[in-house]
Amino acid sequence: MIVKLKWILLVLVAVLQGAGGLAQTSITENEPKTVPDDWFLLDPETDFFQGVSAERVYNTLLKGKPARTIIVAVIDSGVDIFHEDLKDVIWVNTKEIPNNGIDDDKNGYVDDVYGWNFIGGKNGNVNEDTYELTREFVRLKPRFENIDEKKVGKKQQAEYAYWKDIKAKFEKRAKEATNQYNLYNSFYQNISFANDTLKKILKVDRLTAEMVDTIKPTTPVKAFAKNAMNVLYKNAGPDADAESFLEELHEVAHYYEVQALYGYNENFDSREIVGDDYSNPYERAYGNNDVKGPDAEHGTHVAGIIAANRNNNLGIKGIADNVKIMSVRAVPNGDERDKDVANAIYYAVDNGAHIINMSFGKSYSPQKEVVDKAVRYAESKGVLLVHAAGNDAKNSDEDINYPSRFYKDGKECKTWVEIGASAWGVDNSFVGSFSNYGKKTVDLFSPGVRIYSTIPEGQYKHNDGTSMASPATAGVAAILMAYFPDLSAVQVREILRQSTRKFDNLKVAKPGSGQEVLFKDLSITGGLVNAYEAVKLAMTISKPVEK
Repeated sequence: MIVKLKWILLVLVAVLQGAGGLAQTSITENEPKTVPDDWFLLDPETDFFQGVSAERVYNTLLKGKPARTIIVAVIDSGVDIFHEDLKDVIWVNTKEIPNNGIDDDKNGYVDDVYGWNFIGGKNGNVNEDTYELTREFVRLKPRFENIDEKKVGKKQQAEYAYWKDIKAKFEKRAKEATNQYNLYNSFYQNISFANDTLKKILKVDRLTAEMVDTIKPTTPVKAFAKNAMNVLYKNAGPDADAESFLEELHEVAHYYEVQALYGYNENFDSREIVGDDYSNPYERAYGNNDVKGPDAEHGTHVAGIIAANRNNNLGIKGIADNVKIMSVRAVPNGDERDKDVANAIYYAVDNGAHIINMSFGKSYSPQKEVVDKAVRYAESKGVLLVHAAGNDAKNSDEDINYPSRFYKDGKECKTWVEIGASAWGVDNSFVGSFSNYGKKTVDLFSPGVRIYSTIPEGQYKHNDGTSMASPATAGVAAILMAYFPDLSAVQVREILRQSTRKFDNLKVAKPGSGQEVLFKDLSITGGLVNAYEAVKLAMTISKPVEK
């Protein structure tokens, strides 16, 4: 599941008497004014920000050096391949003739010019989907719902215990999602009503606290509206922008709406749109060639971090030059399915990807063996897999975030890198409060807080998450592979790990608890991705591209 993480600093609850009740919540992060949008590209020594040091490495070690082109597959929600900052860095399948309805390269996918979409079909695309928890509940329910626990045989006991755990978690989370949606939607409707009411009275397009103070209510409705807006300004500050507040609140309400109506809805099934034989996990030829899909914000943001055009003087610069982005759509607004993830990996590998970025994850993987085979295939072909550690503020050593670097037989993929999220300065809040961590499972941390990148229709936006940290590392890996072509994926992984920036005595707030811990204890390397040191290390063991 990909999560569009919004920072909620305050949860404001106020019960207004007289004209009815209003509970108010959610304002956006108080973003620092002094942090530049491109902080994640910068360097602590030259720029005083804990970025990946991309600008420094281009201006020094790699200045004037030749490089080869690297293909980075973005397995995600879709990519806007016509975005002004991405259109020139999109991978093109030159073996395919566009829109002729023929599988020219005979790879099983018709007109796959820019990649492939495994969650689409002849009649459209999947947008929302259920969570894997819901699908497991639906799968096991017919077998165990009405069974007498006393009659469960020894062979069924483990699975029955699993069912009970799934059932309890599903029912709890489904109820919570519905309650949260109703709550936040009520907040949104009330504040929106109050805002619109007072704007009409004052005949203005935007309210200010001073304007609201001038209103003398003459009806219960006006009194309610003024009271509601006063609570907003009291808690969010007199300079708060009500319109921005409402946008944020609406997004939070929508987040829970999707959970309630789709994610935890046992009666919702998106698979009819795809039209595949879902019972066959090894089926390959399904989907369509719409690599953007209905909601490509997440994938487009990820793609921009890796490779937004560095030479067009528009928008932003990506971390890596000499990159082509291959869009492989497999992640809905819900949990990705194991079958689709496996096929997305196969597609990327078979079509020449050097690196695969996977900014998604989930807590259950019922067909893990299917994904394992695809990961083993990528490993055997020397493809680097970069995966986001997850946004649950949990220890991944204890709570697995799938897909995982570890196969079911206990062996480990040697071309896998797991990434946590960091912020721009070295203080207690250096680790993203949402980020998963793990001394045995997370390799390193990478910029993932307040990351400015591309979103569809030529727009740009700040997003937070390990979903942003993963492509930041993928971008650094692409630099290494582009300028040092004889490096293997295994070597690139080791260079990334060995070259991390260390903070031996830095204490940070442990995600999920706030307890102070040493940063070095939250990952395998105890460090932050570092393009400058990675290139220096690569220079000692590899030959650069020859002119």
